[in-house]
Amino acid sequence: MSLQGKRILLGVTGSIAAYKSAHLTRLLVKSGAEVQIIMSTSAFDFITPLTLATLSKRPVLSEFSDNKTGKWHNHVELGLWADLFVVAPISANTLAKFAQGLCDNLLAATYLSARCPVMIAPAMDLDMYQHPAVRANLATLRSFGKIILDAESGELASGLSGQGRMMEPEHIIAEVEKFFGRNNDFQSKKVLITMGPTQEALDPVRYISNHSSGKMGLAIAQVFKARGAEVFLVSGPVSIAFSSDEFHVFKVRSAQEMYEAALKLHPSMDYCVFAAAVADYGPAEVAPEKIKKSDSEMSILLKKNVDIAFELGRVKKPGQVHIGFALETENEMLHAQGKLEKKNFDLIVLNSAREEGAGFQHDTNRVRIIHRDGRMADSGLAPKSVVAELILDEIKNAQVSI
Repeated sequence: MSLQGKRILLGVTGSIAAYKSAHLTRLLVKSGAEVQIIMSTSAFDFITPLTLATLSKRPVLSEFSDNKTGKWHNHVELGLWADLFVVAPISANTLAKFAQGLCDNLLAATYLSARCPVMIAPAMDLDMYQHPAVRANLATLRSFGKIILDAESGELASGLSGQGRMMEPEHIIAEVEKFFGRNNDFQSKKVLITMGPTQEALDPVRYISNHSSGKMGLAIAQVFKARGAEVFLVSGPVSIAFSSDEFHVFKVRSAQEMYEAALKLHPSMDYCVFAAAVADYGPAEVAPEKIKKSDSEMSILLKKNVDIAFELGRVKKPGQVHIGFALETENEMLHAQGKLEKKNFDLIVLNSAREEGAGFQHDTNRVRIIHRDGRMADSGLAPKSVVAELILDEIKNAQVSI
């Protein structure tokens, strides 16, 4: 596919593989992309800014300001300008800066302020690449949702042979094209996502709730947005930050409030993702004043809350796709498949509350995605951003006519 009109920030750092950035720049420009290059000063030892400026047809940036003209190179504007930020090669040094949030040059500052997706291609000797510190930094960036283009194997500058070579420019271009191709596969679709917990009031200061952080729902919302959808987010009380500029946001507290908000939005939606951990029960009566502690035991009468996914599943229209979530502790597959049928889901995402590193509060998750026709996909333990991409791929592949 063509990259016509795509805005690419290309970061180049101090690695012998920096010489490949010239070929990468040429391929990007040839594909129709606008390319702005930012170099770390250590990259100057391997390739000249003049070479890359000539190929990109733009001045190469490396400092916060131009000493000759006094012009300020605004890292915030650079981050906002780009559709994609590719750093190829990224050295172990810059990798560590990105992972730890260190900011001592224009490249790092632009990375920290960039709102666009970030794709990085490591390049270093094989022992460096396998060092626990480097592996930890790569894992950290993956957990941030950054796209890692794993180093390729072959002969290295040291004379050793193994994994550490920067991904070849032709392969990077293929990844960039795949990124933008997938980026538009939900173009013009409307998506309703419920996320987070609900809070069911006991009195003016206490409530019944659960441990949901909303991280999985938000990750799905961000991936839908990145892939072209218009996202309507109905969120229970969460502490994670997200921008109302990205989504249509409806903040609620109780299960009833979440149901009413979702019910109004539902008729115009193409996809509905029920990722919220909705309280099944709430107090039958809410005390008008704070309940005072007594020496005796206290009993609370609970009533069943509305089942949002079930009720909306009853009025689901032809062409709408409903995606459910099931967090289970026992008989997991049996319970998930039961919900799939009962709530009229097209597919369901199964979490195990007993899986280490998965479920509530974690930045990682492991899920099994179950289709109505019996097909399944397992994410393995991965950052929730990566799991969200898999969920959307499975939604796209679902045998449902939109």
